[in-house]
Amino acid sequence: MHSVVVMGVSGSGKTRIGRALAKALAAPFLEGDDFHPPANIAKMAGGQPLTDADRAPWLAALNAALRQHAARGQRAVLACSALKQSYREQLGQGGLPLHFVYLKGAPALIARRVQGRKGHFMPASLLESQFEALEEPADAIVVNAGQSVGRTVREVLVALDEDKPEN
Repeated sequence: MHSVVVMGVSGSGKTRIGRALAKALAAPFLEGDDFHPPANIAKMAGGQPLTDADRAPWLAALNAALRQHAARGQRAVLACSALKQSYREQLGQGGLPLHFVYLKGAPALIARRVQGRKGHFMPASLLESQFEALEEPADAIVVNAGQSVGRTVREVLVALDEDKPEN
């Protein structure tokens, strides 16, 4: 059973879509931000982008959490930026079967969302570095980050072949 990683830059809607998708799939939801070590959060809150070395323990922790769910025979839905192909590979280490859902949005839309957020450690000043680091996935379900949650979840369910009518 494949777990699902909802990915994209900060402000693309990963948490919102991830929670709704997890509910639709009756799967546990994992918030990637909850797995960051305090040093990473402090660095981002201070306006400094994370390096690959900063992200390595975070990605290992996310992989471990996904593997724990897989070992119990359940899929999980993870909200995680997964900006680079190498990060996506780290998430799937150990042959972990994953589906990636890429929330693709125009920089102007995403910037408006990030600027309007309150209480999040990721400042709008780091958004440009996220777009610069982004390596768009070739093997993901790509959805428009600007559409409604309901429409996005329906599109993902269809793409996952999970939207089967009940008899």
